Amino acid sequence: MSRLLSVLFWSVLAAAFIGPGTVTTCALAGHDFGHALGWAMVFSTVACIVLQEAAARLAIVTGDDVGLALRRQFRGGAGVAITTLVVGAVIVGCAAYEAGNMLGAIAGLRLVVDVPEGLLAVACAVVAALLLWPGRAGLVANAMSALVAVMGVAFVVAAARVLDDGAGLLRGLIVPALPAGSTLVVLGLVGTTVVPYNLFLGSGLARGPHVDVDAALREGRFGIVVAVLLGGGISLAIVVAGTALTGAPFSLGALQQVFVDKLGPSATWLLPLGLFAAGLSSAVTAPLAASLTARSLFAPLAAATTVDAPGPWSPTGARFRAVWLGVLGCGLAFGLLGVKPVPVIVMAQAMNGLVLPAVAAFLLVVMNDPRLGPARNGPVGNTVQGAVVAVSVVLGVLQIARSVGSTFGVALDGGVVAGLGLAAAVAALVAMAIVVRRSRSTLTH
Repeated sequence: MSRLLSVLFWSVLAAAFIGPGTVTTCALAGHDFGHALGWAMVFSTVACIVLQEAAARLAIVTGDDVGLALRRQFRGGAGVAITTLVVGAVIVGCAAYEAGNMLGAIAGLRLVVDVPEGLLAVACAVVAALLLWPGRAGLVANAMSALVAVMGVAFVVAAARVLDDGAGLLRGLIVPALPAGSTLVVLGLVGTTVVPYNLFLGSGLARGPHVDVDAALREGRFGIVVAVLLGGGISLAIVVAGTALTGAPFSLGALQQVFVDKLGPSATWLLPLGLFAAGLSSAVTAPLAASLTARSLFAPLAAATTVDAPGPWSPTGARFRAVWLGVLGCGLAFGLLGVKPVPVIVMAQAMNGLVLPAVAAFLLVVMNDPRLGPARNGPVGNTVQGAVVAVSVVLGVLQIARSVGSTFGVALDGGVVAGLGLAAAVAALVAMAIVVRRSRSTLTH
């Protein structure tokens, strides 16, 4: 029973990364490349599990979430600058994605109901606020679990009905391939699953106090693995559903028509319901992640280190609520205006390109902290996490290059950019290896 509850609780992670952007990116991958990019979903799901498990393990054993560990590591003037940059990037990223979440949820409903966008935006914002206001992580997690279930049913049913090449799907899952023009889509599949703010969200939710740390580690690891695998499975189902659009111009309306053609008139609501559930679930988790991050980095140390400590940074405190209200308000504003937040999202992608590799690398170093004791990374853990860091560094360089190129209209040579990414990855791994070795050497001496 405890493991089932753990899966339900950690389903909030799947709800956080499966938003309208995930639906669109995965469906587009299936539309443009069939099953060939299934391996990218496998890699991104594994990477998400590795990083989320490390973040949760850190919080369960030490009581510090990722933000608080970052704060302890960097002190003084430089530390203030680093933490301010990180929290700013995470909160701006949350606000930008919140706009997309709100617009995506509205787009889903607009496929089947003729209701003004402004009214739908207000309704979504009110529902999200009602879930966040009590300050109960369990309430949010349970609500998100229900929405994940709705998404899963909608997309898995559709995928099962449109799948006509099981061998091709299996080959796409295990044989990495980069068809012409697929690089950016692969980056999108990875980037939409391994989202930096989710590491702050997951570690913030994992904090104690825990009566039995070993049991908490086992249940947390089990819950994270199962929940993220379910989320990855839903994302893969969206890719498969998108393959039915081959030859037709990609649009949500066209994808909905495929559902109706394959499943009958009763499927008219499947895509709208899945898209709405994806948008609403992410519209709740993004503001929550922003508040947890801000609390861990800006609250007085006594309040930041004590879960649910009374005061303005408690889950029901004025400052905690002000952060998530601000992020939610940003999404509502875009929903009311009907604006496509492309410039903001481009900026958020560039900032996330910097934040994801930095946070992943920092997490690898921290997971060798002596305070973790037996829960500290071993050789296998460091190797696996190091591989994820290396890929995230390359991904970060490519994301930044893509954002800079699109912003300034500059065509960047792909070979040069890839070379820079690989060089940055090697440099990061060497630097981390030196830091980790010194940490372990200090411990043994």
